[in-house]
Amino acid sequence: MSKQENLILPKDFPQLKNDTFLRAARGEEIEHVPVWCMRQAGRYLPEFRESRAGKDFFETCQSPEACCELTLQPLRRFPFDAAIIFSDILVVPQAMGMDVQMVAGKGPTFPEPLKEPEDLQRLQVKVDTAKELGYVFRAITLTRHKIEGKVPLIGFSGAPWTLMSYMIEGGGSNTHSKAKRWLYQHPEASHMLLKMLTDVIVEYLLGQVAAGAQALQVFESHAGILGPAEFKEFSLPYLRDIARRVKDKLKEAGQDVPMIVFAKDAHYALEELSQSNYEVVGLDWTIDPLSARERTGGKVSLQGNMDPCALYAPKERISDIVKKMLEGFGTRGYIANLGHGVYPDMTPENIGAFVEAVHQHSKQMIKQI
Repeated sequence: MSKQENLILPKDFPQLKNDTFLRAARGEEIEHVPVWCMRQAGRYLPEFRESRAGKDFFETCQSPEACCELTLQPLRRFPFDAAIIFSDILVVPQAMGMDVQMVAGKGPTFPEPLKEPEDLQRLQVKVDTAKELGYVFRAITLTRHKIEGKVPLIGFSGAPWTLMSYMIEGGGSNTHSKAKRWLYQHPEASHMLLKMLTDVIVEYLLGQVAAGAQALQVFESHAGILGPAEFKEFSLPYLRDIARRVKDKLKEAGQDVPMIVFAKDAHYALEELSQSNYEVVGLDWTIDPLSARERTGGKVSLQGNMDPCALYAPKERISDIVKKMLEGFGTRGYIANLGHGVYPDMTPENIGAFVEAVHQHSKQMIKQI
């Protein structure tokens, strides 16, 4: 077997050299606070724009070589402590038989969204994830080899409610009123769809670990569209179910992979999220770090919280903001990140200043303990 062929087999991976991110996820001792950024592979990098020029977005997602290259690009520039596989949350609705296109200037678009409960019959209920999403698994395996053990590789999925809202809205939305109408008018059909999505997501995440993912993040990006009661009914049970089922299966295989839940704008549910079988709870910038620590009661590690727009500040100011954030969270059981993804118009140098500030300040703080 040639070396190239061996690169797409999920075995004989290079040894991990920097496990700071994994140790922080488990609340263990670290020498510095680990840092990575959501959307760290993105349009703010000139090399990303060059790689993607003239190519269809989802075709890129379906090319393991392209995904590997885009995942590695930010690591060549910045000393991040983790990489996240380049992909998209909407590959799951695609695997279930829905057409999704990335339309320039508009974003992801479903030409035929779900309009009424009868439309659920159009969906593929039993999804063969190896067949439909094998390209993601191959991208993960290839990247694990090419990353050469530099840092851990994170796999991910969108959460059921977030995917459901896209599938019904047909794309992005300010009010999500079409999707929320389902929750109020068709609660049974809503639960049916959420359950279908949960089943696919569980298989998908397990497939990512089998392919080489060393941690998993579940993105509930539209959590803040729900009120506390709706979140408890239509989001939380499915988030818990995903973590429990994935962990049970991994335990059978003798594997232990940290899982992160990121429910954007769900600050009303911090307590519940910290008791949902995830090792790490991701936070957006609307939560005070001290309050988040207090409310999660040391049950989980925390991740994130810097306002992405703080990266527009001068570098010295970025350093001050990072220092204050670290003082709020403390250095144990904490992974530095933004409270959302990097925006396309951000300066790469400022991302570098953010990463450097996290490492520098946290090393000093840990020395003083």
